Amino acid sequence: MIVAAPDFSAWRGAARALLAAEVSPADVLFDDGTATGLFAADELPPVPARTAFEVPRAFVALAESVACHRAPQRWDRLYRALWRLTRGEPHLLDLATDDDVRWLLRAEKSVRRDVHKMHAFVRFCKVDEHFVAWHRPDHRIVRRAAPFFRRRFPEMHWSILTPDESVTWNGEELHFGPGVRAKDAPPPDVLEVMWKTYYRATFNPARIKLKAMKKELPVRHWPTLPETALIPDLLAEASDRVSAMVRHSEGTRSAADFLPAARDLDSLRAAARDCTACGLCGPGTPVAFGTGPTDARIVLVGDQPDTSGAADELLAAALEEAGIDRAAVYRTTAVKQTAFVKRDGVRDPRRASSREAGACRPWLLAELAALRPAVIVCLGPLAAQAVLGPLFRFAEHRGDVFQTDGALTVATHHPATALRVPADARAEVRAELIIHLARALELAGTGH
Repeated sequence: MIVAAPDFSAWRGAARALLAAEVSPADVLFDDGTATGLFAADELPPVPARTAFEVPRAFVALAESVACHRAPQRWDRLYRALWRLTRGEPHLLDLATDDDVRWLLRAEKSVRRDVHKMHAFVRFCKVDEHFVAWHRPDHRIVRRAAPFFRRRFPEMHWSILTPDESVTWNGEELHFGPGVRAKDAPPPDVLEVMWKTYYRATFNPARIKLKAMKKELPVRHWPTLPETALIPDLLAEASDRVSAMVRHSEGTRSAADFLPAARDLDSLRAAARDCTACGLCGPGTPVAFGTGPTDARIVLVGDQPDTSGAADELLAAALEEAGIDRAAVYRTTAVKQTAFVKRDGVRDPRRASSREAGACRPWLLAELAALRPAVIVCLGPLAAQAVLGPLFRFAEHRGDVFQTDGALTVATHHPATALRVPADARAEVRAELIIHLARALELAGTGH
C-alpha cells in the first residue's frame, strides 16, 4: 500500500496506524510528495483505542532528525526500524553494523552537520528595518535550525529564506512559510560591503589549507556567502602577503634592500658583506654563499651552513647511491649564516627560523638566478619554502616536481631528518631521499 507522509507528524500518525494493523514494512511504501503521483495514497487503517507502543527515546530523537533528510527512502527506513524495535528487537539501535541502523545514523549525522552549516553560513542583509538572508541547505532543516537564530538575534526582526521553507522572527514568535527562489531574495546591501571588508582584513594568508577550507566551507554554499567572491584574489595575493608579514614581524629590512644592480655571483658576494637584514649576519659573520661549480646542472639547497658532520656524511652517501657526482653539484643554503643562541658567551647552533629564511630569501633567489641550474633540490621544508614560497606544503608535495624560474624543483628530506627520526623510520627516510635525488639526476640529464 502507498502511504502519504509529507512531514514527520504525518509519518508518525501513519506509522502508528500501520503498526496497530500489523502491516509489514514489505507491504508499505511511503510517499513524501516527491514521487510522480501516478498512484493515489491508500486509506490508512483505523487505530484501535488505547493502542500504545514502547520504543526507546533515542529512536524518537533519531526519527525527528532523520525526518529532515532529503532522501525519499527515509520514511521506509524509519518504519522498518520501528517495526523491528516493536517486534522482538528492542536493542536494535545498539547494533551499529546493522544496515538500517547504519543508514539512519549516517542520515542523522548529515542533517546535524547541515544544521551546523546553516548556523555558520547564513548572511543577513538589511531591508528597511528587517534583516533577510537566503540560504540553500542540503536538507529540510529550517525548523531545526531556526531556534538558534531566535536565541542569537532576539532583538532583531529577521527572515531566513530557503527553497523549501522560510522562517520569520518578529521579536515574539517564529512564523514559518513557503520557500523562496534565490532570484527572489533581496539584493546585497551595505552590510555585505562591510562584511567583505572585515573578511579581507582578517584573512590570514599564512594559514591556507585549501582541502580543509573546502571541507568546512563546501563550494556548493559559496553562492550565498559574499566573502567567497574574494577568495580567488586572496589566494593569488597570499604568497606576497606572507612575505610582507614576515618582513614586518622581523622589524628589519629585507635582504632585497642590499642587492646590487649587477646580479652575477661575484657582485652578490661583494654586496652581501654589508647585509644586516637579520641578526645572524654582521661584522665578522658575512653572508655565506654556496660552493661548487657555477655551471652545475643540479643545485642542492639546505637550510643553513652545515653544523653536523654526520648529516653531511649521510648526504654524501645518498648522493653516491643516487648516482650523483658530489663534485659536480653546487650546494647552498636558504639561510646564509648559521643560526645560534648565546650561552655564557658561546654560540650554540640552533635551527634556523622561517623569519630568518625570509630575510635571506632575496640572496638565495638571486644566487639561483645567477647559477641557472637545470634542477634545484630543496633539502627540508625550510629550504623548500624559501624556493617555492611560504605556502608550499612539504608533507603533501615532497618528491613532486615543480617548475620554478628557469629550473625544475624537487623537495626532499634534509639528511639530518634521518638522524632525528625514530630508528624504525630512518631507513624509510633515507630511501626516500635517495629516490628523490635519483629523480633529480634524471631530470637534469633529460633537461625537462
